[in-house]
Amino acid sequence: MQMTLGFYFKNDLLDFVFKVMHSNGDYGTRELPSAMSDDSYEYGKSTKDSIEETNFINPNSCWNRFKNGIRSLWATRHTEDTKVDRQLYIKTTLRELVIYIFFLAVLVIISFGMTTVQAYWFTNLLSGLFTTSNFNDNSGTFAASTTESDFWKFLTGPLLNGLYWTTWYNNINFTSDQINFLYYENRLIGLPRLRQVRVRNDSCSIPSDFQGEIKQCFAAYSMSSESKDSYGQQNSTPWVYTNSSVLDTTEYQGIVATYGGGGFYVNLNSTQVDSYNTIMTLFNNLWIDRGTRAVIIDFTVYNANINLFCYIKLVGEFPPTGGLLVSSQFRTVKLIRYVGSIDFFVLACELLFVVFIVYYIVEESLEIKMLKFEYFFSIWNILDILVIIFSLTCSIFNIVRTLTVQNIIQTLVANDNIHPNFESLTFWQLQFDNLIAITLFLAWVKVFKYISFNKTMTQLSATLSRCSKDLAGFAIMFFIIFIAFAQLGYLIFGAQVNDFSKLQYCIYTLFRIILGDFDFAQLEVAHRIFGPLYFVFYVFFVFFVLFNMFLAIITDTYGEVKEELANQKNEFEIADYVKERTEVVLAKLHLKKDKIIDIQNAVIAGDTNNDGKMDFDEWKVELKSRGYGDAEIEAVFARYDTDGDKALDEAEQIAMQKELEDQKNSLDLEIQYEKSEILNKTRDVILPVVSLEEYRALNRRVDRMDNNTRIIVTKIDTVLEALESIEKDKARSRETMGIILNTLNSNDDNEDYDIDDDNDEIKKKKIKELIANEIHKLNQNSVSTFQRH
Repeated sequence: MQMTLGFYFKNDLLDFVFKVMHSNGDYGTRELPSAMSDDSYEYGKSTKDSIEETNFINPNSCWNRFKNGIRSLWATRHTEDTKVDRQLYIKTTLRELVIYIFFLAVLVIISFGMTTVQAYWFTNLLSGLFTTSNFNDNSGTFAASTTESDFWKFLTGPLLNGLYWTTWYNNINFTSDQINFLYYENRLIGLPRLRQVRVRNDSCSIPSDFQGEIKQCFAAYSMSSESKDSYGQQNSTPWVYTNSSVLDTTEYQGIVATYGGGGFYVNLNSTQVDSYNTIMTLFNNLWIDRGTRAVIIDFTVYNANINLFCYIKLVGEFPPTGGLLVSSQFRTVKLIRYVGSIDFFVLACELLFVVFIVYYIVEESLEIKMLKFEYFFSIWNILDILVIIFSLTCSIFNIVRTLTVQNIIQTLVANDNIHPNFESLTFWQLQFDNLIAITLFLAWVKVFKYISFNKTMTQLSATLSRCSKDLAGFAIMFFIIFIAFAQLGYLIFGAQVNDFSKLQYCIYTLFRIILGDFDFAQLEVAHRIFGPLYFVFYVFFVFFVLFNMFLAIITDTYGEVKEELANQKNEFEIADYVKERTEVVLAKLHLKKDKIIDIQNAVIAGDTNNDGKMDFDEWKVELKSRGYGDAEIEAVFARYDTDGDKALDEAEQIAMQKELEDQKNSLDLEIQYEKSEILNKTRDVILPVVSLEEYRALNRRVDRMDNNTRIIVTKIDTVLEALESIEKDKARSRETMGIILNTLNSNDDNEDYDIDDDNDEIKKKKIKELIANEIHKLNQNSVSTFQRH
C-alpha cells in the first residue's frame, strides 16, 4: 500500500474526533492492523486493489464513516436508544447543545443586525419636530391641541415648517439638490398626504323632544356610520370619497375608534408655498366640519447616513363630544437591508439560518415519524414547532420585503411627485421585527431543553408543573375578584378618571396598583367616599390576601422540588466527560508514539547479517518479536521500499528514520497540547459546590441508614441464634425418640416369653416418663428462647 505511516496516525485521530462529534455507535477509532493478527498481505500487490479491498471489508472506511456521520447529524435523544447507552446519551446531548448554540448565535446576529441605537434618536428627533414645536403664534403645540382651530394652526405652522426646509441656519438658501432635507440630513420621500374620515348626518337618532331644535346628528365613527357621499365642492379628491383599495391604505386604531382605510384625501405639494395654498383652500371651504371624525396626515422620511426609513402618521380625532384628540405614530424601520459590509455579513448569517431551519425541519419530521402522537405531548416539541414556523415566516417575509422595497424605490425614482405608500410595508416590517423578537425569546427559553441534564436547570419547569393544578384553582378565584373590581371601577370612575375610562384601562390600572404604580388622588377627587373605599378593599383582598396566596403556592412547591433535587444527581457532568475523552485521546497518541519508537528500534537492530541493508525477512522477524501483525509489518515496509527490491538500503533507512522522527515530534506537540487542554478545562470548569443544607441532609440520611443497618444486623443475629437453638432441640428430640424406639424394640424381642403384667406396666410407665420429660424439656427450651429474643 502506498500510504505513509503518518497517514494512518493522523487518520486515526481525525476518525476519533469525527466519531465523538457525530457517531451514534461505538466511537472507538480505527487502529493499524492489530498485533499478531490473521490479516493477510501479499507483498507487491497493487496499492489500488488493496485499498479497494480494505474499504470493502472495513466498516470504518471513509464511505461508511461519511454515511454514519450524515445519519448522525439528525440523531437526537428521541430518535436514538439513549436509555441503555450512557455514552451515546452524553454524546447526543452535547452534540444537540453545540449545534443549537450555533443556531442561537446566528439568530442573535440576525436579530440585532436589523436594529441600531440610532433608531431611537432618529424617532425622538422627528417626534419633537412635529409634536412639540410651537405654532407660529406660540399659542400651543400639536401634542397640546384641543380644538379645530389648533389643528389648522398646526397644519399651517409646525407641519409645513417641519416638512419643507429651504435655508441653512444662517439663512443661506438651499441648492436644488438640498431642498426638503429635514434637519439637513433626512430626505422627505415623495409627497405628504392628508386624509379625512367622516360619518353621515343620519348616523344617530334625535329624541322627539329635541327634533324641533336639533336638525343634524353625527354619531361616533363606525364602519356602518361612515359617510362615502361627496360634499363641499364635490370636484376633486378632497371632496370625493376614495376607497381603501385605491389608496392602498389600512385601518388605523385611534383613541376613540378604529378608522377605515378609505376617505377624502389630498396630497400636498413639493414646495411649502404650494402646500400652504392647498391647505388654505381646504380651510376656506370648510373641509373639516361636524361630520369629520378624523384627519390623518402621513409621510415618509429617509436618512441615508444610518439607512433608516421613518413612516410618520399624525392623527387628529374629532369625537362626537366636540373638541380634538391628537395622537401620532412613528415607525422607524430598516427597509434597505444590504448596503455595507456588516449588512452582507448579516446576509451570510441569514443564509446559514435557512440551512439551520431546514436541518431542524428534518430533525423534527424524523421525531414525529418515530414518536407519532406522543411527540405532541411534550411542551419542548411544541416550542420547536413554533420556532420553526416563526422562522419560516420571517424568511419568506424577508424575501417579499426586499422585492417590494425595490419596486417602490424604482417608482419614486421615475416620479417623485407622488405619495409613496410605505404604510403597509412599514406595518409588516414592524410585525416582522416583533416576530423575530418573539422567535429569539422562544429560542432562548428552548436552551433549557438542552441543559436539562443538570438538576439545577430543571427547578423552574419542575416547580411550575407540580403546582399547575393549584395555580389553576387560584387563577379562577383571582380573576373572579379581579374582574369584579375592574367592572366596579369602570362603572363608578369611568366618566371622571382617565385610567378607568375604558374597561381595558381598568384592568391595566389594577395590575399597576399591585405593583405600586397608582394615582390615589384621582380616585379621591372622583368620589370622596367610594374612591378611598375602593382602593382599600382592593389592596386588602388582592394584594394582601390573593397575592400572598400565590406566593405561598410557589414557595411551598419550590421547597419540595428543591428538597427532592438535593437528593438527586446530575445525569452527567460535562467536566468529567471532557476530561475522560481527552485522556482517551492522550492514550492513543502515546500508543502511536510507542509504535514509532518500536519501528525506529527495529530499523537499528534489524540488520542481523550486517550487510548494510535490511531485507523484508529481517524486518518481519524483528517486528514479529515486538508483537506486530503481518499486514501491519508488510504495509509499513512497502511504504519505504521505494525501489521494490524487498530490502531497505541505507538511503531508504535514513529517509524512514527522518520521517518517523518528524512524526514522533509532531505527536509530542499534540500530547503537550492535549495535556494543557485538560488543565485549562479543569481550571475553567466550576465544580459543583455542596451547600451546608445539602451536607446536613446527606449527613442525616447517612445516620438513618446506619441505624437501620444496625437494627437489621441485630435481627439477623437473633434469627440465627433461634435457628441454632431449634437445631439443638431437634437433636435432643431425635436422641429421646431413639431411646423410646429401643425400649419398644426390646419389648418386641421378649414377646415370645412369658412376661407378666407387672413388667408390662413398668415398661409403659417408663416410656410415658421418657415422653413427658422430653415434652417438658422442649417447652422449657421454647420459653427460654422466646425470653432471650
